[in-house]
Amino acid sequence: MNISFTHPFYLLFLFGIPLLILFHFFGLKNLKGRSLKFANFEAIARVKGIDLYSKNILLLIFNILFIVLLVSALSGLTIHREIEASSFSFIIAIDSSESMSATDILPNRLEAAKETAITFVDSLAFESYVAILSFSGDSKIEQVLTNNKQEIKYAIENIEISDIKGTDIFEAISNSVGLLNKEKNKAIILLSDGQINVGDINEAIDYAKFNDVLIHTISIGSVEGGETIYGFSKLDEDSLKSLAYNTNGKYFNANNKEELMKSFSELSGSTRKIGSIDLSPYLIIIIIILFIIKQFLMSINKLIW
Repeated sequence: MNISFTHPFYLLFLFGIPLLILFHFFGLKNLKGRSLKFANFEAIARVKGIDLYSKNILLLIFNILFIVLLVSALSGLTIHREIEASSFSFIIAIDSSESMSATDILPNRLEAAKETAITFVDSLAFESYVAILSFSGDSKIEQVLTNNKQEIKYAIENIEISDIKGTDIFEAISNSVGLLNKEKNKAIILLSDGQINVGDINEAIDYAKFNDVLIHTISIGSVEGGETIYGFSKLDEDSLKSLAYNTNGKYFNANNKEELMKSFSELSGSTRKIGSIDLSPYLIIIIIILFIIKQFLMSINKLIW
């Protein structure tokens, strides 16, 4: 762990502390000298509030703390420390077309995908950024990039089978790339049964490669297929394999929840990186609290500062 300052120029004001100490004791000495002219010094001292080793020292300590904290806040004191965080920002793109209502994975493909996606989000490090997108004949951004896990999980939970026919993989990839535009390390996790019937798979691959985006694909369903709300649907792996292999991503076959969970766990690897915490707001709060404490002590002890 180390520290840095956003505006180190303000640290020069710390040189005012020795002057504060000098003026404090110089003024105290003069006050005590004048008080010695009185016959009953101890009585006058109580009236004047002269108590070199308690009250006035306490005042000096408070004032030094105020200066140190205020200068630290103005200079932008920041702590840097290593934290666990995913090296990638993820888009979780979930197929919501009618074929995802197939029941070869219980209760159906979509619900199984949502359940394991939520578990994946829970497994990610605190500072991992994730966005959620659903797609069928078009695509819908359910949640923009955030590290708020509650918002991410809420977005996943609310994905439903779409009324729009078809599965447009190119639009899903295009919108996902747009969400990742400003991110350094970009990855899309695409969950689908591979029933792609809108858009060109090669265009989607070229677009992802041009934008330096990895696409990990997880096939949802079985080769044997399952009943859907419109008929029978079989898994089509070829397009999903092509998307992954041609963008340097990984392909996973998941024909049950256990395989789905295993696929996600392999993608949730974490790395260590430097995280920064700006302490300025906290220092301001401490200054306010100390000021209130100082005023309280002055009130209850009737000190003459």
